[in-house]
Amino acid sequence: MQHLDVCGKNSGKVWHRKPTPSTDNGGRVVRFMHAAFDSTGEHFLAGDHQGNVFSLVQKCGTPCTALAFCLRKKSEFLVGLSDYSLKCYDTDTREMVAWMKGHESAIHSISVHTSGRYALTTSADTAQLWDLDTFQRKRKLTIKEDVGIVQVFFLPLSNTIITGFRDDTIFAWESDSLTCKFQLPTPPGKSPQYRTFAATKDGRILAAGGRSRFVHLFALDTRKLLRIVEMPEKVTAVKQLIFLPENFDGGASQVLGVLCQDGILRFINIHSCKLLFDLGEIGNKVNNATVSPNGRYITTVNEDGTMSDNTVTSDKSVSSRGSRKQRPSSAPARGKENKARKTEEDTGERELPEGLNMERLQAILKGYYEYPTKYRMFIWRSILRLPENHSAYAALVDKGTHPAFEKLGNEYPIKSTRLLRILQRILSALANWSPIFGETQYLPVLAFPFVKLFQNNHLVAFEIIATIMVNWAQHWFEYFPNPPINILGMIENVIGHHDRYLLQHFVKYNVTSQIYAWPLLETFFSEVLTREEWMMLFDNVFSNPPSFLLMVVAAYAMCARGPLMQCVELDDFRYFFHHRNAVDLKHVLREAYRIMDATPDNIHPRNTLDNFQPLTRGQYPVFNKYPKFIVDYQVQERERIRVEEMDYLRQRQVSMDMQRETGRRQQEEEAWYRQQKLLLEAEDKRRKLIHDEEQKLTDQRKRLNALNREVKLKELQLLDAARRKFLHFQKSQREAELKRLDDEVQRKALLRDQETEQAIEEAEIRNMELQLKKKMFEQELFKEYAMSSHHLRTDQDMHRKQAELEDRIQQRLKDAEREREMEARKKNIDVWAGNEVDNRHSLEDLKREVTSVQLARVHADNRSLEQEVHNLMRKCQDKRLQEHDDGEYERDKQRELASEAHARRLDFMTDEAERGQQHGRDLTEDAIDSTYRSRLGQSYLDGTTRSELLKSFESLSTADTDAMANSISLETKRRGFDEREISLLNEVRRMRQKLATEGRERRPPRLVNCDA
Repeated sequence: MQHLDVCGKNSGKVWHRKPTPSTDNGGRVVRFMHAAFDSTGEHFLAGDHQGNVFSLVQKCGTPCTALAFCLRKKSEFLVGLSDYSLKCYDTDTREMVAWMKGHESAIHSISVHTSGRYALTTSADTAQLWDLDTFQRKRKLTIKEDVGIVQVFFLPLSNTIITGFRDDTIFAWESDSLTCKFQLPTPPGKSPQYRTFAATKDGRILAAGGRSRFVHLFALDTRKLLRIVEMPEKVTAVKQLIFLPENFDGGASQVLGVLCQDGILRFINIHSCKLLFDLGEIGNKVNNATVSPNGRYITTVNEDGTMSDNTVTSDKSVSSRGSRKQRPSSAPARGKENKARKTEEDTGERELPEGLNMERLQAILKGYYEYPTKYRMFIWRSILRLPENHSAYAALVDKGTHPAFEKLGNEYPIKSTRLLRILQRILSALANWSPIFGETQYLPVLAFPFVKLFQNNHLVAFEIIATIMVNWAQHWFEYFPNPPINILGMIENVIGHHDRYLLQHFVKYNVTSQIYAWPLLETFFSEVLTREEWMMLFDNVFSNPPSFLLMVVAAYAMCARGPLMQCVELDDFRYFFHHRNAVDLKHVLREAYRIMDATPDNIHPRNTLDNFQPLTRGQYPVFNKYPKFIVDYQVQERERIRVEEMDYLRQRQVSMDMQRETGRRQQEEEAWYRQQKLLLEAEDKRRKLIHDEEQKLTDQRKRLNALNREVKLKELQLLDAARRKFLHFQKSQREAELKRLDDEVQRKALLRDQETEQAIEEAEIRNMELQLKKKMFEQELFKEYAMSSHHLRTDQDMHRKQAELEDRIQQRLKDAEREREMEARKKNIDVWAGNEVDNRHSLEDLKREVTSVQLARVHADNRSLEQEVHNLMRKCQDKRLQEHDDGEYERDKQRELASEAHARRLDFMTDEAERGQQHGRDLTEDAIDSTYRSRLGQSYLDGTTRSELLKSFESLSTADTDAMANSISLETKRRGFDEREISLLNEVRRMRQKLATEGRERRPPRLVNCDA
């Protein structure tokens, strides 16, 4: 078979009628993709995947997707390119005539009107009508977002346009006015899913086929379904329909070519439904076919890239020089074949858009582990079968920036502002598509490599990410917001099966799958691979089932088992799976392919993961495989925060408005102040006059205040002089009292040696004098005790006269008592003298303190001092009344005690007179003397009070004799005098302590003493 390297030639014949042996089997592999006949049917064009168009040799630069060669000018033809553009070339001049743009996806069909003036171009999302005289777009077909276009073409020999949609509706339109003429009925039963249409040359019959083995024939004149042709059972889908015209049938073609999914082009009679002949074979399938207008030639583009030209004979058979076997119903006839072989490898059964084959692509990966860089993006789009739903994507983008990504620049500071906006727009579209993506924290990291790679085509970047989420990220969100435990468990099972020692090492150091697997998945290896390695990886990931990605994760850990087995710290493991490492990606891919085939079915991820499902056309599928209540709660919380932020911004705006309003008002006030300036100047003159008068009044007030201050100072000086005079008088009185006390002590000392019978009387007189002096001293300090002291002295005189008689009887006992009283008085006098000396010092200190206080106090303190003095006077008055009442009560009590003592004395005197026994009296006196001395000495030593001694005597009185009762009576009388004396001394001591305390507190002396 003859081969020609068309890549190395710019002119020459493509096919020779007489084949010659080829001497060059080398060169690059180029595959034919489309062909088109001219209006005569004697010439045709062929386009390959590199953009070369043969008949002339025209290099377009990009692959062609559609051809048309029957324009008004016979030398011109139209070619649709993969860059979504439409170009017109001239075969004579070999130059481009026009370049038309307007499509947003690849053009897959071109239909030219019979007149050659108009052309219809169809893509996946729209159809456009072009005027070939001006090469301008005349009309554009607008469709709904959820309805896609299958094919739009002119009906032969008429001005009718036929449009077929993916919802199985077929409409006919008037080409001039573009009004709808009619709609063909949809067949009952299961949806036929039309994918191809063909009409006879006379425009009376329309054939439609799709994803079923039935071909529907419509009569366009009656607008009804004419018949349904059933293909063989092995046929499951129809890829292309073409009518085979005849020379003398008047355009009513009866032979229909049906290209099925098995790559066999079957020609049948539409009336008898009989199979006439077929083209193609299982080993080399037919991708598409073209029939010449006269029906003589059938050109087929095969799966291996070759193109065959077959001649149709009058008996409806074809002749081909290939080794194709004909069916028995076909008779061999004369024909011609033109094959230019472009590849050396066979393809499998899987087919992709744009003429690609999956088996051949995988063969490339097995040899090179990556696709050519120049065609990588094209291959990715074909493998992923992106629907390119422009309207749906535009609707998602039109919803605006999602609240979750409004502050994306703060979290991910990208240098390129344009790239940041693109990333923000695509992430917002994903979040608007499904709420889960608005709550996925790792989505920006996952999507950034694809956005950066496809930053010039946002739709492709969005659909690639969406396809990944639907297929390779399936089951990721079942445990949201936690990592996918089920997916990580699959990876752990694979590692445990193929490298259990590595898994044991992970378990030993508490390294979970969330540390060695999840970082690779959530970033799609972008942290551990370079750009070239990452694209190589996804060449293989996109070309394999979704489970292959999990195998790559396991293979990456297994290929790095050397350094991982040396790690013992948890931070080291985390660092390893978050940074680039010296791991050969090709070795990782080889290992991934190995464990993909060697993993048992019971733990293989493909049993859990679904097969690849491309995105649907028109509208994107629903993505709701996540815990909706958690995402809804987070969305509600985010919305609440957004509302609060909006309220804050609104309040801030209100504050700014108020601030601006305040500024405006301030300006108005300033203007008003400027207007009032003249008035203020006039007022200032009068204010100065008022100020002068006020200054004079102030000076007068100052002088008055100075006079008041001088008066107050004089008052303070008078008060200070009065207080000093009072203190001096009080000091003199106390000194005189001390002198009198000293004289009394001396006088009492001289009376020690007097006679025994006068000792008791003298002692009583001294006691009375002492009480009188004490009362005088008390009267000098407190006038309120004057009357009570007078009554007390009267009572004491009466008591003294009664006691004189009793004391004469007990002379011996009184002598001893006199000596004790003298010693006690002597000690009390010493104590009294010491206290007086302390009181003098205290008075001097008080005098100095009062002087300093009077000098330091101000006029405001005088008022508080006067109030305090008033309160003290009231308190002293209340105290005098209380002490007067207590004195009356004590006097009544003493009277009762005196009456009781008098009765006891009378009883004692009576008993003593009756007894009259001198011997008894001597014994009684001795007993009383010994008892009293022993107990009195012990009471002074132990500090026992007289009340306790009295109780002891009372306890002895029940057991002693009648003589002891006489001594107890005498002791009671002495105790009464001693207690009164001690109480008076205690009262004097208390008053002195009170005066000293008040002096220390810097308070003035008691005014009660002054009144006294």
